[in-house]
Amino acid sequence: MTAPAHQSFVALRIPAFRALVSCYLLTMLADNIEHVISYWMMFQKFHSPALGGFAVISHWLPFLVFSVPAGALADYVDPRRLIQVGIVMFIGCSLCWGYLFLTDTLELWHAICLLVVHGCSGVLWQTATQIILYDVVGKEKLPSGIRILATTRYLGLLGGPAIGAMIMLAVGPEFGILLNACFYLPNLIWLIHAPCGPKFRAAVIAVPRAFRGLKDIRLTAIEIRHEHKIRSMIFMAGAASFFIGNSYQAQMPGFANDLGHGDPGILYSMLLAADAAGALLGGLVLESCGGILKTSPKTALILAILWCSSLLCFALSNQYILSLVFLFIGGFLELSFNSMAQTIVQMNAPLEIRGRVIGLFNMSAMGMRAGAGITVGLMGGLIGIHWSLAISALCLILVTGALYRRFHERL
Repeated sequence: MTAPAHQSFVALRIPAFRALVSCYLLTMLADNIEHVISYWMMFQKFHSPALGGFAVISHWLPFLVFSVPAGALADYVDPRRLIQVGIVMFIGCSLCWGYLFLTDTLELWHAICLLVVHGCSGVLWQTATQIILYDVVGKEKLPSGIRILATTRYLGLLGGPAIGAMIMLAVGPEFGILLNACFYLPNLIWLIHAPCGPKFRAAVIAVPRAFRGLKDIRLTAIEIRHEHKIRSMIFMAGAASFFIGNSYQAQMPGFANDLGHGDPGILYSMLLAADAAGALLGGLVLESCGGILKTSPKTALILAILWCSSLLCFALSNQYILSLVFLFIGGFLELSFNSMAQTIVQMNAPLEIRGRVIGLFNMSAMGMRAGAGITVGLMGGLIGIHWSLAISALCLILVTGALYRRFHERL
């Protein structure tokens, strides 16, 4: 029997998904625009590298601590309302930043509090969005939906800083951060009557387990101990985040300087954007030719090993063009294995604890990025950023290879 032909961007045929992606893009843009403006103003006010480091920690540490509780809440209440709570927190942060900038009353404790609130709101928004994605597209179109949403995320990461810079030039950072609050409104409004959530689920599932806060992390890990596909993807995502994550992006000025393009300009900007551009193109190519990669844990592990190898080559490269190529390939591979891992987790997670399982995956995939500040960042200060990234990539190759051998017979 002839297999059905692959249809590109099949999830976009669903009107609700088109609305979801559009609102997700605006929220992602607003998130990154706020980073650009607030980080710039904090630097101008305090000139504190420690505060910049805290900004990174406050962004990722909430994912490590609260991802599973947020997923458990989404199992217990309507996830649409959790996203709206996160968005209201985002809007509140933008408005508070704007007031403090306009009145020139920003103090260090203000910045710390707003950075923490912003990080916590990201956990609510990202986790619950992945949960309602399943409701919108269904199981058959879930791989397409995840790839498109992941591509949209990188589009937001790529476009947010550029739009943020233009807004600051056009109206200034004080009014720009206030204007940024408007980007969140479409998502907030659409979610009021969005066709997703518990009331729109056809399948009958067990009554959700009572919300138990941080205890849900241990309980969820116990419940999936026999789900080898899910476990392998959570371990892989956690290892990739801990050893490398996106920490090399923060070290890009140092890499650019060693390559002879450390000054602001088009060549430096290209180096910064190469990784995100590769991911963006990767999402478009994979969605257009969905049959070229089999969605399986083995494929995801192999792609992760290739990603490590591309970053190892980038770390050891002393040629600008080669570095661009390795970063571009790395972006393609990162989107490929991350979106595939998320698809596998979503498709195999038991429905009655799906929010908790997705939260556990987010805790591993995003929360563990705080550790990369040590493996690449701190070690980079001791032995140099090239060797710290190279050693981290090599360690991750070994760990991922061990995971492949450990789960090979069970996947």
